[in-house]
Amino acid sequence: MLAALVVGCGDDKTAVGAGSTLVAPLVAKWSSDYEQRAGVTITYGAIGSGGGIAQITARSIDFGASDAPLTPNEASACKNCVQVPWALGATLLAYNVKGAPAKLKLSGPVLADIYLGKITHWNDPAIERLNPGSKLPGTAITAVYHSDGSGDTYGLTDYLSKISPDWKSKYGASTQINFPTGTGGKGNEGVAAALGRTDGAIGYLGISYVFSNHLDYALVQNAADKFPTPGVPSILAAAETVSSLGPDNTVSITNPPASAPDAYPISTFTYAIVPKGSSKASLLKPFLTYAVTAGQQFAPPLQFAKLPARVVTADKQAIAGIG
Repeated sequence: MLAALVVGCGDDKTAVGAGSTLVAPLVAKWSSDYEQRAGVTITYGAIGSGGGIAQITARSIDFGASDAPLTPNEASACKNCVQVPWALGATLLAYNVKGAPAKLKLSGPVLADIYLGKITHWNDPAIERLNPGSKLPGTAITAVYHSDGSGDTYGLTDYLSKISPDWKSKYGASTQINFPTGTGGKGNEGVAAALGRTDGAIGYLGISYVFSNHLDYALVQNAADKFPTPGVPSILAAAETVSSLGPDNTVSITNPPASAPDAYPISTFTYAIVPKGSSKASLLKPFLTYAVTAGQQFAPPLQFAKLPARVVTADKQAIAGIG
């Protein structure tokens, strides 16, 4: 796939991108609509956020996409790359547990202890307390994680780092973690496959993938002790807690404050990553502007929330700096 991506970079009517699998369904809609509007082809490879960062750093593509903002080291290696928050989604906890109720309720501390290997069976008292009246099976828990560099891994671990001091001190937030327990799968497809074949499994996936494949998913307790249903309203409620963006446009909306009782706690931005100096600037700037404005009409049907106005304003300023 990457060899094919590199070939497209020389075409004046083609922009080539790669990265986040979470945002791929939305980019596909943008690509189709934008080609009709502007006669420009946007080719995108869903290779994972880590792959997108690596490829734009190597300049083998025109833009990358990542659900995790660049770390200081990544930003330095990328050499004057601009981050444009262009989509607003969420990471869900899907599960396959025979005998468990639908919409199982879980909390941040419980999720941390599951992925730390401290909670090992579904009838653990900590899970039962969150689900009173439900008879939970004693099935062993298999924690499934992304084995590749993944923005969903970043979303989950950014959240766990805010919830669990133990998790933060041992693992922190990253697109790739050496998980202490469980089994890995490559991409959303790999994680979903592991879930499907393992009774007792739990894994984290992008919301559009979970919904389109009709997977069972948990309700996660937020800072207001509520269990909001993940979806456009609860993702937007999390985003609306943002008062300002960082100087490089990074922003974290996991574990939003209790003042947002309707907010889903593992909501995330996805970023387009573009070099400030690009031979495709005249093509990329209008496409990025389209993505954060008119292109947002395609977001809600795919379970992405439309960008808040203050984020769009920051995006336009960042896009203007590309030359």
